[in-house]
Amino acid sequence: MWILWLIAALCVIYYVIIAVYSGLTTSFSVIWLVFAAVCVLFGIGWDAYMRHKDKVPLWLPVSVVTVCCTAVLVFTVVEILVFTGVTVRDTSRLDYVIVLGARVKETGISKSLKKRLDKAMEYLDENPGTILVLSGAQGDDEPVSEAEAMRDYLVFNGVREEQLILEMRSHSTVENIAYSRVAIEEDQEKKKARNQKNPVFMDPGTFELVPDKPIKIGVLTSDFHVFRAQQIAKKWGIPDIYGISCESDPILFVHFCVRECAAILKDKLVGNM
Repeated sequence: MWILWLIAALCVIYYVIIAVYSGLTTSFSVIWLVFAAVCVLFGIGWDAYMRHKDKVPLWLPVSVVTVCCTAVLVFTVVEILVFTGVTVRDTSRLDYVIVLGARVKETGISKSLKKRLDKAMEYLDENPGTILVLSGAQGDDEPVSEAEAMRDYLVFNGVREEQLILEMRSHSTVENIAYSRVAIEEDQEKKKARNQKNPVFMDPGTFELVPDKPIKIGVLTSDFHVFRAQQIAKKWGIPDIYGISCESDPILFVHFCVRECAAILKDKLVGNM
């Protein structure tokens, strides 16, 4: 079938575009070559089936079509959840915003990370009392930790270091959330200790004790990544987390959507969300 050959060619072309544009030749981008190979095999199988239809048991083509349709259906449902499942909420005046890291190259931060940091600065301009938790360790192919690279970019662009907390132990979204939660709790303990050292004395009857106001925490990441980050946060101790999204790279958008679908299914299966 000519449509399968066309899809295979488009997959190969897209892989080349990804490789040239971002250098992601050793990561999940190989999936596009796998898709191309599958389409070629299906095309060969289809031709063989049409030539020998009377010799092929009916259950075989039915099974292949069922598997393919199921895969497309699962992908569609997951992508609908990714882009419409995030409730629109007022994200102003949050106490902490976790900024999830992304790849750092020898030449500097990646385009995806720059978009997240620009969004973080935009948020701080409107909410100057918020603390940013910069989350990301140093990968084997990264010159510095993602958290340090984020700090350097933000400070260079005028953000005060007092507004930044660095979390440099995480290598995945699950660890981003878990370790950032620990960093926030440690910061809260430091603030309580400072308040106890400098108590405010008031005359009896001039005040009323009220419960501590719950802290409001958000997570800032690329648009395709917000849903998974929120679901992981709910599973790992931040049940009421606010999602803040930034635009993703338009050239890599389809690639990111496919990768995110696989990541969501994997995290759901292993119990991370």
